[in-house]
Amino acid sequence: MSFSCGGSACASAGLEAGPTSLRGCSSLTRTPWGAAPDGPRYGIAAWLFARALGGIYLIAFVSLWLQIDGLIGSDGISPIARLLERAGEVFGIERYWVVPTLCWIDAGDGFLHALCGGGTALAVLVVLGIAPAPGLALLWVIYLSLCAACQPFLDFQWDALLLETGLLAIFAAPLTWRHRPAPLARGNGIAVALERWLLFRLMVSSGIVKLAGGDPTWRDLTALRYHYETQPIPTWTSWYVHHLPPWFHGASAAIMFVIEIAVPFLILAPRRLRWVAFFLLSGLQAMILATGNYGFFNLLTLALCLLLLDDAAWPARWRQRFAEAAPARGWPRWVVVPVAVVVIAVTSGLLVRTVGGRRHLPVAFDRVQRLISPLRSLNGYGLFAVMTTERPEIVIEGSDDGRTWLPYEFEHKPGDPARRPRFTTPHMPRLDWQMWFAALGRHEDHPWFSRLLIRLMSGSDAVISLLEENPFPDRPPRYIRAVVYDYRFSTPGERRAGRVWWEREPLRLYHPVLARPGSPVPSAMPRPAE
Repeated sequence: MSFSCGGSACASAGLEAGPTSLRGCSSLTRTPWGAAPDGPRYGIAAWLFARALGGIYLIAFVSLWLQIDGLIGSDGISPIARLLERAGEVFGIERYWVVPTLCWIDAGDGFLHALCGGGTALAVLVVLGIAPAPGLALLWVIYLSLCAACQPFLDFQWDALLLETGLLAIFAAPLTWRHRPAPLARGNGIAVALERWLLFRLMVSSGIVKLAGGDPTWRDLTALRYHYETQPIPTWTSWYVHHLPPWFHGASAAIMFVIEIAVPFLILAPRRLRWVAFFLLSGLQAMILATGNYGFFNLLTLALCLLLLDDAAWPARWRQRFAEAAPARGWPRWVVVPVAVVVIAVTSGLLVRTVGGRRHLPVAFDRVQRLISPLRSLNGYGLFAVMTTERPEIVIEGSDDGRTWLPYEFEHKPGDPARRPRFTTPHMPRLDWQMWFAALGRHEDHPWFSRLLIRLMSGSDAVISLLEENPFPDRPPRYIRAVVYDYRFSTPGERRAGRVWWEREPLRLYHPVLARPGSPVPSAMPRPAE
């Protein structure tokens, strides 16, 4: 549909020499919409997006595959077989819906590897453009199965975002065996619009929760003075940005709010304004990538941003290649339209709830939302609603005599103060992330933590493989404990003097000392390791 009153449309109406007001109207409409005689097309973006999503699935599966034994394997922290057994006792026949996982077929380590391997292979096929619709459908099923099985280690917002993006992408993919460059079918275009709606909700919710949560550091624009130091897994660039002047952090927070709350409305605007949204939203994701480790989250958001660029934004040779092809066979509208109605109805309610309108939602909405919540595919979003202003960090230590304690070093989270923070993206170290959350509360609130200590005391190779350094390579220690330290970035002067990235101070025991049978338990907390 054209909103321009110039060009051939005006000529056919005999208005090529019309009054100045008409020429002004043409210019006004041409600026946001462009001069294309028909509506914007998104065949190129959808073609690129499918391959980008396949690549992100590939990253997610390979990253998890490297950790699956230590997390939920038979010798891992939270064996999946025990979870399924407990779910069967509590939920009975409903267990298959409450815990929707293919692991009900087989909870063995081999099957877990088969799921990760199958997901990896399917992701490669999607990247290559082979059987995109069935491939994306199977990827969604397998990733949902692993998310349900790997609680709480796959319970992050980016896992939910990947599932929701992946579900909608099934209906955006052509029903062909080869995904070749071609214009979008109408039904597939509706699914692409739903992906843009997802991007809108993700960004707006992320901004609103920071203000709605009542955190004073967000409201007075001081939150970013703490963020780079207290985020779950800082990078070495975080140290440098942390030490920039306070005015920089205040200005950064203000710009972030504009990008997260105001700019997403350009997603709903005419095509050229969507280009503006693309550059601003992508720029924000690039800055986050440069100063933090969030696995594939920012890459997935960037992939969604691709869908803001219509075909006119791409090189002419690409446009020509797509224009010469016939539209690919797509999903019929009688399939996609009901899906769109459900998605918009449920997610709109979740967005209303995010902005504080819970009391205005009907009771039926809560019932529907609870019913579909196990699928983790229609979600509310919002990160860092409350900014942490201090950094408690758990250090696990072992000892053979109860007096000298040696730390277990994790590969990615802060540990040795002299070790430079690292980039881990796109890999997602699941245990390192959970350790950050655990430090904010008590060990009683995180049952997996005690099991982690027990596995280390038993010398579990699967769990030890999740760490960087085992201080007891020959045999497990007689004692093990967890100590909370207060970490802060070193100042430039401290770093020059001691070449350390962190300064830390022991605070308290996080978990009581565990001892092997027959070993006396130390009555007081000995001096933590230096």
